[in-house]
Amino acid sequence: MSSSWRAYAPPFTEILENFLGRRFSWGWLACIPLALAIVACWGVAAHAQDEPLTAEGVKAILDNIWVLIAAVLVIFMNAGFGMLETGFCRQKNAVNILTKNLIVFALATLAFWAIGFSFMFGGGSNFIGAGGFFLSGDAATYGLDESTLTIAVFFLFQAAFAGTAATIVSGCVAERIQFNSFLIFSLLITGIAYPITGHWVWGGGWLSNVGPNGFSDFAGSTVVHSVGGWAGLMGAAFLGPRIGKYQDGQVSAIPGHNMSISTLGCLILWIGWFGFNPGSELAASINVPYIALTTNLAAAAGGVAATITSWVVNGKPDLSMVINGILAGLVGITAGCAGVSYLGAVIIGLVAGVIVVFAVGFFDSIKIDDPVGALSVHLVCGIWGTLAVGIFDQEIAGFSQFMVQLLGVGVIGLFTVVLSAVFWLILRATLGIRVSPEEEMKGLDIGEHGMEAYSGFLKDTSDMGVS
Repeated sequence: MSSSWRAYAPPFTEILENFLGRRFSWGWLACIPLALAIVACWGVAAHAQDEPLTAEGVKAILDNIWVLIAAVLVIFMNAGFGMLETGFCRQKNAVNILTKNLIVFALATLAFWAIGFSFMFGGGSNFIGAGGFFLSGDAATYGLDESTLTIAVFFLFQAAFAGTAATIVSGCVAERIQFNSFLIFSLLITGIAYPITGHWVWGGGWLSNVGPNGFSDFAGSTVVHSVGGWAGLMGAAFLGPRIGKYQDGQVSAIPGHNMSISTLGCLILWIGWFGFNPGSELAASINVPYIALTTNLAAAAGGVAATITSWVVNGKPDLSMVINGILAGLVGITAGCAGVSYLGAVIIGLVAGVIVVFAVGFFDSIKIDDPVGALSVHLVCGIWGTLAVGIFDQEIAGFSQFMVQLLGVGVIGLFTVVLSAVFWLILRATLGIRVSPEEEMKGLDIGEHGMEAYSGFLKDTSDMGVS
């Protein structure tokens, strides 16, 4: 059709003027959604006259809506992880990292749906859950018979957490792992390793019954972050460092290619954490704003502490340390966000921000190559945050609780290390886990995916001659 019709067709506003019989104003458009809302509410009210909505019914609706929103925020954290990791790594591996971060949540959802959710929340034993595979069970099967949450909402929220554990591994093994081996490991950790230790704490397993209060990890400093960190540590150890990272006993910096998207990724993660921690209340309660505030205070304190620490240690404020300091504060507060005071949250964040800077140097000193600092953020600060519950929680802190926290950190860490090592060893003996030196030098984007993230742009070849 010729574009000349536009010259003869009356504008939209003229049509509306003729229809309404008066001078059209765009303000009238604002009335349309309002009118639709009134009609919808009128229909609900009319239906309520036949079936009155009780206070319990309203609470159930609000609980499910809030946890659904929180689940979406946690799922959106995958975008933050993808941007953060991609920016911290070299441009020749950008497609590979983005692909891993995108597909890992799809894999985690399916593995968790098939077996992981049942292993974590099914009845079973104190060691592992069972029953209701493929979401075939009822509310009682998953311990929801006294909860206001539906199975669908609860599963979606927990699947988002499972995906986070696998995404942490992605950063630890970036720039040298075979894509197919990473996919298989992601299925194994989200379907088996993560659900088993999660059952010990959140599924009514044995750790939840140790001591008078049980092992306390409100939103997953250990259950999610340290588990992902331990699994990533074993992956980085079995893979070995990137070519050129450690030469002649010295650490050679391999800078990331885009700190802008890393910063954006950090901010997305910071926002997503308001679903991660407050959502773990699993209800639309008055505690949600309190948890959100302790979370934000710790993040802010972590960012400030890491900035000052890196400035003092290195002579200049390092943006990568600012980013990891904020994340360190978020990971650190995750275990105790519901029970610590505001001051306690700030102290937890400050300590996390300091130790994350030194942890990066520690892993380099033992030649564990972690391109994005995931081990320092998620493993080290996850441990710190879990132990901090025994120090700062306003109701249960004390020596006995600290020892229970220490026990939980130890046994979950040991189990994850052993099982992850088995997974990595099997993969290395069968498929292989590391790309060839030639492929690593050329970049995983071309070698693994046959494409480039910045096709047509000048490529940085400064690392191509490293041997």
